Amino acid sequence: MKFIHLSDLHLGKRIYENSLIEDQKDILEKIFRIIEDEKPDGVLIAGDIYDKAFQPVDAINLFDDFLNRLHERSTPVFIISGNHDSADRLAFGAKIMSAGGIHIAPPYQGDVYKLDLEDKHGLLHIYMLPFVKKSLVKSYFPDEKIETTTDALRCVLSHAKLNTDDRNILIAHQFITGSQTSDSEEYAVGGADNVDASVFDDFDYVALGHIHGPQSIARETIRYCGTPLKYSFSEVDHEKSVTIVEMEEKGSVIIRTIPLKPLRDMRQLKGTYQELMDAGFNQENNRSDFYRIILTDENDVTDAIARLRTVYPNILTLEYDNKRTQASAELTEAADTERKTPYDLFAEFFEWRNNSPMEPRQQKIISDLIQKIWEEEA
Repeated sequence: MKFIHLSDLHLGKRIYENSLIEDQKDILEKIFRIIEDEKPDGVLIAGDIYDKAFQPVDAINLFDDFLNRLHERSTPVFIISGNHDSADRLAFGAKIMSAGGIHIAPPYQGDVYKLDLEDKHGLLHIYMLPFVKKSLVKSYFPDEKIETTTDALRCVLSHAKLNTDDRNILIAHQFITGSQTSDSEEYAVGGADNVDASVFDDFDYVALGHIHGPQSIARETIRYCGTPLKYSFSEVDHEKSVTIVEMEEKGSVIIRTIPLKPLRDMRQLKGTYQELMDAGFNQENNRSDFYRIILTDENDVTDAIARLRTVYPNILTLEYDNKRTQASAELTEAADTERKTPYDLFAEFFEWRNNSPMEPRQQKIISDLIQKIWEEEA
């Protein structure tokens, strides 16, 4: 059984007040072509369908068109809400749409929504868990010991009563400890929102959403597919893609990716004003892309952004990196230190001392230790 794994469409998103609706329309068209070529048995969408809980009309229309086209080709779709979505609004009409193969998980109310499929290898169960917080889970299981989000997820999944003899897929939208993040996500590194990957041990494939860079965590089959588009300049080096998951007999999962090419890419250029102007005049291919420009001139260039836009029309931000800004950054960094959590400070110290970041096991030890100290002080 073959699935397409998508997440974090963030339909309706704006970057520096620039609408991305045309870029999103283009990328959904490219994804649909991949679906036509691959002929999957289903599409898994792991949350953050929209960028805001109150969605703009053009974003709703875009997703509506995408779902209609999937319905017309009889491709089942399995959708959960993410932290950017309104679970109640997203699930409007879900019971009616389910009859047409569009399955939307209801808001979490104490149990995990499950659908059963079957092929020549037997039963395959798809569990659909919307984004949940510790407090929500505790309200349904007041007698359980739930101190962290890991405890909450472990509690939720233990009550799902998996049959581990069958194949089981989980669609979830959470921050897994050890994930490589970017600036465009909302997360609490080292805090109570972290989930240890071990809670997913009984699942054959975990289709994750929330983190924007495609990556597997702890094992290949616990995977973030990433966003289909770059949503901040911290993602300029990301290779966006669609994840293809083929579930064969129990224990056999094949994962591959298909690259996605955006309508307009996000790029970062650094150099003197004259260097960047000369480079822009000498190339045509990427002029429509979104740019972050960093000028290294010691003196501010008069009307720099307007003049640079003659060769880079879509400059979203212009910054300087010189002696003056570096001195200012040092002062800002000192102030930022006051706002960092103990975990953040320790993680930075560890990486500086060892020339590499902590491994997931080490992250968990430090996170648990800090949590214990805070509880004891409280």
